[in-house]
Amino acid sequence: MNSGYAGRIAAHIAFIIMAFWMSLPAQAAVREYWVAAEKTSWNYAPSGKNLIKPDAGLGVWGTTLAYPKYRYMGYTDGSYSKALPQPAWMGILGPQIRAAVGDTIKVHFLNKTDRPLSMHPHGMFYDKNSEGADGSGMGASVPPGKSFTYTWVADEAAGPGPADPSSIVWLYHSHVMEEEEANLGLIGTIVITRKGMERSASDPAPRDVDQEFTTLFMIFNEENGEESGMKHTINGRIFGNLEGYETGLGKRVRWHVVALGNETDNHTVHWHGQTVLDHGRRTDVVEVLPASMTSVDMIPRSAGNWLLHCHVDDHMMAGMSTRWRVLP
Repeated sequence: MNSGYAGRIAAHIAFIIMAFWMSLPAQAAVREYWVAAEKTSWNYAPSGKNLIKPDAGLGVWGTTLAYPKYRYMGYTDGSYSKALPQPAWMGILGPQIRAAVGDTIKVHFLNKTDRPLSMHPHGMFYDKNSEGADGSGMGASVPPGKSFTYTWVADEAAGPGPADPSSIVWLYHSHVMEEEEANLGLIGTIVITRKGMERSASDPAPRDVDQEFTTLFMIFNEENGEESGMKHTINGRIFGNLEGYETGLGKRVRWHVVALGNETDNHTVHWHGQTVLDHGRRTDVVEVLPASMTSVDMIPRSAGNWLLHCHVDDHMMAGMSTRWRVLP
């Protein structure tokens, strides 16, 4: 056998072995996150303008735009000194936590505020100490200045079901005085990818999607029910002040849609110019109630600067709208 032929055989065998290993699902991992609860100020319309209908102005909802809030902030490590970058479209949301089915999530939570708080996840597998709610577990109420490490498992029951896309969304929020703390701004999301569909061992995002966006539809009550303080928001912004939703023609886009709040938080999420696939149903409107979570898929088919809004008339008029861009 000549050396050239032997070399080609060896290269072919090496390629087969490499392809085999690449086809195997990534091993279960421990995903660590460092999250602090912090007091801050939040402006619902930083431009000071109605960017959807400039001539209409902000109405009564523009009387006061900035309020004291509490937020979950992500950091790179346990020093809590370097903040994680976050895209503008996430707005008031806390850091997005990701895992694939089989992974363990460890969230190192530091309460830097003046009141006891927690992190309660939807959908995850956990013991009582890591529930982040209901009083009796160690993580149910973390005092000011103290920390706690939550351990959550993304088991099969936390991952996508048979009719779901390759990743699904869950909420997390504070649950010490839960009727107040979501309204304070203590809200974030967890995205779990089906086992074997993650991009790599270090990146649990789904490999059959080009982009993922998250949208929280929620009315924040800032002035004890006065209309001027009822901020009808997408990710904490009103009247088009949420920026950064940008994609391109033909991209595979997944929208994670969530809601929280009260009985008025019944939302009909509508994308102009495109349709989505909602668990096998083709539509351009998705319905969400308080604590609803759903994930839908889209392949944009027309370029433009399109509206995204709640189609409930009162909510639309009060500013629950923004724009998202499809580049040609």
